[in-house]
Order: sequence, then structure tokens, then C-alpha cells
Amino acid sequence: MVYLAAVGPLRRLVPALALVCTVGLVAPASPVTAADPRPGAAGIGDPYFPLDGNGGIDVLHYDIQVAYDLAAGRLRGDTRVTLRATRALTRFNLDLLLPVQSVRIDGAPVAFRKPDQHELQVTPAAPLRKGQTVQVAVAYDGHPAPITYAGEQNWIADEHEVVAMNQPHMAPWWFPANDHPRDRARFDVRISVPSGLDVVGNGTLVGRTVAGPLATTHWRSAEPMASYLAFFAAGSFRTASGTHRGLPWYVAVSERLDPAQQSRAMRLMKQTPAITAWLTRRLGRYPFSSTGGLTTALPVGFALENQTRPTYPVLDHGGTSTVVHEMAHQWFGNSVTVRGWRDIWLNEGPATFFEVLWAEKHGGPSGREWLDRAYRDLRANDYFWRVRIHDPGPGHLFDVPIYQRGAMTMQALRSRIGGRDFNRLLRTWVRTHRGGTGTTRQFVALAERVSGEELGRFFRAWLRAPRPPARTRANGL
Repeated sequence: MVYLAAVGPLRRLVPALALVCTVGLVAPASPVTAADPRPGAAGIGDPYFPLDGNGGIDVLHYDIQVAYDLAAGRLRGDTRVTLRATRALTRFNLDLLLPVQSVRIDGAPVAFRKPDQHELQVTPAAPLRKGQTVQVAVAYDGHPAPITYAGEQNWIADEHEVVAMNQPHMAPWWFPANDHPRDRARFDVRISVPSGLDVVGNGTLVGRTVAGPLATTHWRSAEPMASYLAFFAAGSFRTASGTHRGLPWYVAVSERLDPAQQSRAMRLMKQTPAITAWLTRRLGRYPFSSTGGLTTALPVGFALENQTRPTYPVLDHGGTSTVVHEMAHQWFGNSVTVRGWRDIWLNEGPATFFEVLWAEKHGGPSGREWLDRAYRDLRANDYFWRVRIHDPGPGHLFDVPIYQRGAMTMQALRSRIGGRDFNRLLRTWVRTHRGGTGTTRQFVALAERVSGEELGRFFRAWLRAPRPPARTRANGL
């Protein structure tokens, strides 16, 4: 994510003991084992957002069918979630903020309730066995725009255009999800809107069918994706597509922009395939089967790295740099995602660093010059150094230091261990963690293994210390 308008932050189960008395003796209760069915937890275990995700399930596939009325702001959905039980379950949760009409498991109606606005609690007719795979169909209907969760009111729409984009949360405003980056799944998304409108989504366009006044557009994501990266946009769009070095691309620009803005935005979006190729040469194979981008006319105020197809506001100065940032996220954040939101700097730091590297390779200052200038300009900024970017807290996930200090850490590491080892570190990181998660501890360990150096003090100075690192060679300065 890049903010463009403003700076700042955006059961334990206790079993009842059955006492069985025989001839004055009390038989011990049978111990609870992992095979005994029990309720799945309401959260996946991320302390930043305790209700995000859910325990006991692994989602394999989302088949999302949504009809959205732009004039009324009403969304009706019928989504099928294919999931596997990771332990025996008497019930499980999904994350959904809209009112629910019905839930079915493998076609049969089952009991459900919403203990709060965010949680959908589902009780199968019989407990799920560990490893059992089922299809959960949820019918729901409501108005997403007024809904607030975790201090976020994320639905971005007017009567002409809608774009479902936000971070760290977006999915529960429009489909039931195991809403945490740890659980990725494949997606088929079908969006129905008036036939005069276009729909853009992640991945590959499968087809479009018209039935009376409505058209349904089908997008498919072949590679697993975190739920917050799933998006759709509906409106009147000018589109272009093609293939660059064997990789399909698809871009779109809102026709609600004036002609000059449309032309500038389309030129910028069409840079995406070449920027993707530039990053591929530095990081290794692009992790997905398509690339692209979308520029919306809505006043979103930020760009977001939706998988394969980032979304942007109107960009003038610095637009190319923003595209570099969001496309770098396809490796750092989308392919290798955070295990917990505390490690967000591992997404934003490298993405911002690649803006610096792009400038270096295209006539701007070198990375070392950029770091020296940034260090000099920010050295006296107490707030900048107080944010400990290795664990900033949920209220500071997108503060400037996460991006800037994160990028400074990357460039300082490049200076400390040398360009060859640094490049090998990045390529090894995205290759070995491809399709998985990463933590700060794992990144530090890999940096030490690749470089052969002890880097604990270096990373403590850059990620944890509430003061500027000392200007030393050991700190990359």
C-alpha cells in the first residue's frame, strides 16, 4: 500500500469433568485429545486483530457470486467456501460483516448464528473430522458502506463506480472469509451489475454473460491469494490488454476521469508490464500468471497491491514510482506474505526500497546517496525513530516509518553486506518463501546465512532502537 494524500496511521477450552462413582471410587475423566471435536477459535491467533481469521479451518477455494446495486449501495451474495478441517470441529467461524440469510454445508441447511457483527458461527449437523473437506454456501444481503470494523469503514463507492480495495481488511465487507494472510486460497469471482458497466478483478478474465439488464463477469485467480488482496471494481472503464515477454497483462482506467487524465493514466498503466519485467530480472520469476493495474476515479487517496492487478487513484508526479512499489509487492507481500501483521515492514520496506533502486537505475541518486540524505533529514525527528517497525502496533501499521525506515534498513543492509550478497538475499527470500509466509526473525537468519556475518546489532539498531542508528560502517552508514 502507498498513501498518497496524508501522512499517518490509517480459549482456551475447559472440558467439564464427568465424575463416575462406583463402589465409593471416583473414576478419572478421559483426557481430551486432539481427535475430540471441539469448537474452532474465533480468531487465527494474531494479537493485533484477535478476531481476524479463524481456528480449525484451512480454506482451499472461494467461489464468490455477488450482485451489487450501485444506486442503492446494496450487495447480495451467495458464496461457496471450500474448506478443510485442520482438527475435529463441532463448529467453526467465518468472517463476514453483512447480514446472513442461510448457510448450507454440502447442500444441506445447517445452524448458524452471528455472535457479533464480524463473526459468522456455523454448526454442522455432525462434527467435522480432521482432514474432512466440505463446501460451505453462505447467502447474505446488506449495505456494506456504513459498516465499521477495527476502526475501519472500508467500502469505497458512489452511484457510478465501486472498488473493493483496502488493507489490512476488505474481504468481510463483501464475502465470508478466513480473513488473515496466513490462509490463502484460489478464487473464482462472479460480479453481476447493470450490463452497461464493466467489472475488473484479480487474475484472468474468464468470461462475461448478459441476462436481461444484468451482466455477470467472471474472474479467476489460479494462484492462492490472501483474502484482503481479493478485489473487484465496477464502473465504466477503458481497458487494454496484451502479452509482454509471455506474460498476459490487463489494465483499466475509469472513463469518469477527464480525457487528459484518462490518457495519462492509461500511459502509466501500460508501463506495468515493463516494470514487472524489470523486477523479474532482479527478483526471479514473477509469481503469478498475469499482471496489470486499474486507475479509479473514486477519491481513494492510496494505491493498493491487489494481487496481479493493483489499484491506483489518479497519479501525476511520481506515478511510475508508485507502480514500481505496488508491483514489488507482488513478491514482497503477495507471494511472500506476513505471518502476522507485526511484520508489515517486510512488505512495505522492500517495496519502498525498489522505488529507490528504480530511481538509481534511471538517472536518480544512488541508493547510498538516498540513504545519506534521508538519514540527515530525519535524524532529529523523534517520532520517526520512536516507531519500532519490527512491531509497531495495530494503530501504526501504515505510518511513514514503516515505509521509509523499512527502505532505509534495506539500503543500509545492502551497504553493509555488499550488493552481491544483498541481491542473493532478496532472490533467496522470495524463492524459498514463495507462496508462504515470512517473519522478521526468518529474514534476519537468512541475511546472516547468506552474508556469513552476525547482524543482530545491525537489525536491532534499524528495526527496534528508538533512536537513529549510529553513523558507522557496521550500520551501513
